[in-house]
Amino acid sequence: RRWLVLLLFSLLAFAQGLVWNSWGPIQNSARQAYGFSSWDIALLVLWGPIGFLPCFAFMWLLDKRGLRVTVLLTSFLMVLGTGLRCIPVSDLMIKRRLIHAGQLLNGLAGPTVMNAPPFLSTTWFSADERATATAIASMLSYLGGACAFLVGPLVVPAPNGTAPLLAAESSRAHIKDRIETVLYTEFGVVCLIFSATLAYFPPRPPLPPSVAAASQRLSYRRSFCRLLSNLRFLMIALAYAIPLGVFAGWSGVLDLILTPVHVSQVDAGWIGFWSIVGGCVVGIAMARFADFIRGMLKLILLLLFSGATLSSTWFTLTCLNSVTHLPLTTVTLYASCILLGVFLNSSVPIFFELFVETVYPVPEGITCGVVTFLSNMFMGVLLFFLTFYHTELSWFNWCLPGSCLLSLLLILCFRESYDRLYLDVVVSV
Repeated sequence: RRWLVLLLFSLLAFAQGLVWNSWGPIQNSARQAYGFSSWDIALLVLWGPIGFLPCFAFMWLLDKRGLRVTVLLTSFLMVLGTGLRCIPVSDLMIKRRLIHAGQLLNGLAGPTVMNAPPFLSTTWFSADERATATAIASMLSYLGGACAFLVGPLVVPAPNGTAPLLAAESSRAHIKDRIETVLYTEFGVVCLIFSATLAYFPPRPPLPPSVAAASQRLSYRRSFCRLLSNLRFLMIALAYAIPLGVFAGWSGVLDLILTPVHVSQVDAGWIGFWSIVGGCVVGIAMARFADFIRGMLKLILLLLFSGATLSSTWFTLTCLNSVTHLPLTTVTLYASCILLGVFLNSSVPIFFELFVETVYPVPEGITCGVVTFLSNMFMGVLLFFLTFYHTELSWFNWCLPGSCLLSLLLILCFRESYDRLYLDVVVSV
């Protein structure tokens, strides 16, 4: 039963990530089909972090009403959002507004998708499976964003800027039809997930799987006081929020970033796809390793962020090949981006487990809600600046190695503790 609950939640997270990243990989095609500007493309990605503004309301709902009510509300918002994007209207201005509204509603599903995995794993899984369950539930959202890099460029053709006027108009209509095919398909998938969740998604198992799952947690107000007064938590929260926020914004406009170095829309899609898929696979493997060998979370994060700092520096210097004279090839771009995605994305479930261990008995949803809110705040600020400085993107690339290096220093100074693990292992025995 616990694996079925995890599967339903993971599918919901996958769909939310897929819908959020629908437009970045096909931004050139979307410009021609719907008349989107650079501001529109950045705003379509920006609706994700904007949807985190009512994050604390979803955290309260998760803490007070439980997992089932929160997940049903989240999936219903996604049904409304994907449905709005499919409304057939001929006026392009109205169509663009409907698409923006749909992306906003999908963004409102983000807080549950990103914050609930540790809560779900504690509620349904024993101590020797928790990190694995957290990794699967949290990584599937990233995998959905990765599949958008694959689905979009493969289904939607890139525009042909050199075609005659009549052929260009025919190409625009064809591109629009293919984009609408993607939108209708995503709407159908979300409706199926909502129906399955409505049919079966129990709030908790009949018996708690661990001592931590059955223990009393702090109240909503006391939890915030505990979090904001805990310097160790604030340190590790910044170590997560800054680089992951920068990387999420960077991934959302990867096609825009790689266009100046003459990388096609399809190649940019494959680079984004494999960078996130690699991170998902390694993240689940790392979490399984953490379940077997406990008390090693800080060491794992140090290794991951050392690799992230090196790979992000490699990518940034490669894009400046006119100055650094490093070879700018498809192989180097693939290798640096994939390694960066592997190191950063695989750190997410490890961070989540470390957050919960550090501030236990603060509820898992509140703890992860605060850090994901900070991460989306950093991503939103970067995308906001991107809308004004989209003609020069080299500064965005330099944000990656700088944020990874800062995070590495914060993790190095962090003193880890495992309060929840102590309760499950020592007290239960």
